[in-house]
Amino acid sequence: MKRKRNICLCSLALLDIIVIILVVVVKNTTVIVETKRSNVSAANILVNGTESLDNYKNQEIINQPKIVYDNMTLEQLSQKLDKSLKSTMSGKGSLIASYAIEKGVDPYMATAIILLETGCNHSCSKLVMTCNNVGGQKGSGCGAYRSFPTLDDGIRGFIDNLYNNYIVQGLTTPETIGPKYAASGMWSTKVNNYINLIKAN
Repeated sequence: MKRKRNICLCSLALLDIIVIILVVVVKNTTVIVETKRSNVSAANILVNGTESLDNYKNQEIINQPKIVYDNMTLEQLSQKLDKSLKSTMSGKGSLIASYAIEKGVDPYMATAIILLETGCNHSCSKLVMTCNNVGGQKGSGCGAYRSFPTLDDGIRGFIDNLYNNYIVQGLTTPETIGPKYAASGMWSTKVNNYINLIKAN
């Protein structure tokens, strides 16, 4: 009887040890699982953080103003041109800047020729105000000069004329454009004077 009792006690003790071992194993497994979960979460945070940083950097590059001419953005260039454009041409710097750059025409030179041909650094000529002709373009509709429906059309027409009849033919400076554009030998000097005035503003 005593022997049976001892066996039972040993069995109970052994059972207790097994239970203790199981509890320890389960706890350790839980810790390992939680640790793995934490590591996965940390990795996700790192990855997401990196992606967010990359997206932020890409967005910053996208939003960064583009330099279009003479270390200026289109807005800055437009404002610079506007400082020399008065009277009827006031506020047309943006159109001149954007369309000249689109066509591959020097926006300073285009503006300078407009100022020389129209007087719009002070008060625009009658040709501008009545015919929307900003470059003294020959044609029809306004006596011996071309007429345009709007001032914007006149500006685009002038820049198109510069590009098609001068720039593409390799005439890219006031000195090379002058002999074909105007009879006066002082034309290129006057254009350059206006270019310097525009740059100084």
